[in-house]
Amino acid sequence: MGRSMPNPEPEILRLLDLLPASARMTIKIVGRSEQPQVLSSALPLPWQRERPIYVNFELWRRIPRPQRDLLMLRQSCWVMGVRWVEPNWYQGAALVGLASAAWQISQGDALGAVASGGLAGLAGWQIWRNNQRTERELEVDLDAIAVAVRRGYEEPEAARLLLEGIEAVAQLERRPGMEFLELLRCQRLRAIAGLSPLRHES
Repeated sequence: MGRSMPNPEPEILRLLDLLPASARMTIKIVGRSEQPQVLSSALPLPWQRERPIYVNFELWRRIPRPQRDLLMLRQSCWVMGVRWVEPNWYQGAALVGLASAAWQISQGDALGAVASGGLAGLAGWQIWRNNQRTERELEVDLDAIAVAVRRGYEEPEAARLLLEGIEAVAQLERRPGMEFLELLRCQRLRAIAGLSPLRHES
């Protein structure tokens, strides 16, 4: 406990260099020693240019480097993959609801403004939920593995390292066990890594 925390800047620079060039322009890696999580990110809002990833470097440095690489690639893929602006019904409803609410307010129609605002809020909640769904979380693991393969890892190796990283994070955060979604992800990663009798289909 008395040991001083090493300067995180070299690790931050190393991790940024690991990321795809498109992500380096947007992602900001920030040390946050007070957080109980090893890695965390808030859902990026549409108007935010920077997408921060917060790291507890005191816990982070206890994870082997290859596992750290896969964990950071996975977190960056999640942050960069949040989709707010794509043409679908929910985006259209959110925009129509906001425009209608503004018009109703300008006309002094409080009831209409509430109704329109409710439509916008419902559509926005659905957009948020789409970015949190189980299938999306599993897709992000595959995205991270694909980036790792471009960085020189073999696919089964990358899946194994991400699996080990998820397990290491749960232990370092002193959780009683992994969450249900993490268990699903680990099952899928075991199949990709060849550690499970389940067959992986790309």
